[in-house]
Amino acid sequence: MKALYEGMKDGDWELPAVDLTLVDPRYLRQKVTYSSPYPVGTIVVDTPQHFLYLVQENETALRYGIGVGREGFAWSGEAQIARKAAWPFWYPPVEMQARDEKARRWAGGMPGGLDNPLGARALYLYQDGRDTLYRIHGTAEARTIGRNVSSGCIRMINHDVIDLSARVPVGTNVVVLEVQTGES
Repeated sequence: MKALYEGMKDGDWELPAVDLTLVDPRYLRQKVTYSSPYPVGTIVVDTPQHFLYLVQENETALRYGIGVGREGFAWSGEAQIARKAAWPFWYPPVEMQARDEKARRWAGGMPGGLDNPLGARALYLYQDGRDTLYRIHGTAEARTIGRNVSSGCIRMINHDVIDLSARVPVGTNVVVLEVQTGES
C-alpha cells in the first residue's frame, strides 16, 4: 500500500510522499467487492461514508477515500465529467470570494501547483451541459480525507486523483449519493 503513495514526479511537479499516519487505512485506495446498479465505468460517490467507487466488472470497484462538503455545502445528484485538467488553475466562485478573503485574492485565478486547492487534477462535473461548479479534485492535505471539510467539492489524495483521472474518460457518469439526514 505504501508504494501507491510514495513521492513521484508528475509533469513539472515533484509530488511528495503522503504521510500515511494522517489517513485512516480504510480510506486508502483498494479494490473491493461492490454490488452496484450502475454500469461498469461509473463513478459512485458515497458522501456519508467518505468513499468514491469506480465501478468495475464482476461486482468489484476501486475504492478511494474522499473528503466531502461540510454542513451546508453538500451536493448530490448525477453529472458527467465534461473536462479534466492536470495541475489546473483555480478560480474561486463568487460566493466563495464573498466569504473568504484568501479566495478573493485569487479572483483572477491561482496557477496550478502544490499549494493550489484543486491539487494535481480536477475533474469538472456538468449537468445538462452546464458547469455545476463542483469538482472531483486533489489535495495535499491528506488529513482531510474521511472528513466533511470542503465547500462542496469531492477531494482526494493527489496520488489517488491522478490514478482516477488516468482511468476515466471525459463523459464518465458520476452519481453522488444523497446524504441521509434521518428525517422523515
